[in-house]
Amino acid sequence: MDGAKIPAHIGIIMDGNGRWAQSRGKDRSYGHREGTANVERITERAFTRGVKTLSLFAFSSENWARPKAEIDELMRLLETYFKKFLKKLQRENIRITVMGDISAFTVKLQKIIEKSVDSTKTNDGGVLNIGINYGARQEIAYAVNKILEKGEKVTVENISANLYTAEFGEPDLIIRTGGELRLSNFMLYQGAYSELYFTDVLWPDFDETELDKAIEEYGHRHRRFGKIEQQ
Repeated sequence: MDGAKIPAHIGIIMDGNGRWAQSRGKDRSYGHREGTANVERITERAFTRGVKTLSLFAFSSENWARPKAEIDELMRLLETYFKKFLKKLQRENIRITVMGDISAFTVKLQKIIEKSVDSTKTNDGGVLNIGINYGARQEIAYAVNKILEKGEKVTVENISANLYTAEFGEPDLIIRTGGELRLSNFMLYQGAYSELYFTDVLWPDFDETELDKAIEEYGHRHRRFGKIEQQ
């Protein structure tokens, strides 16, 4: 595929872990563990294909409403992920960033996240941006409050400049796995002109070939950003 057709920034709503596990007679936590393992595979594939920024929706600000046992497992998996894959991401020169309010997490998890972000901040081989305790509406409110605190007038431009993703821009392509046809409070502002790709494949089964399919589909799209196409 022409390199110009590779999306610079991909966002993924990783949906379907629980259903994947239940279809195999397992509990939902098993699905989350398999889904976490898939993050490594897809991250490696995305950067190999030439993607510059990969934004993953890992834990929504609405996910706190789930059963406590499931939330506890998700928190444990977050701790494990940041600790386990940090060295690998360092070797591959990948920078870790986080979008969302991590103050809701335990002090231990906050420190693990902060260490991962700080120790990779000079890496320039790609950005792995992880949405944890993240919601797009909350992000917009966060950006507007930052603007008002500075005594500035709210504009489209300075909202964009105060979002979590300000330094690496808007996603060219947003993928949602698991068969649902909605964005579920993910990057609503940034995704105004993103290409959307929905697949029935559940996240643990969304392998490198499935990512390639999404990138290939993106390559066939013609993006006009609201402009009238010139004849």
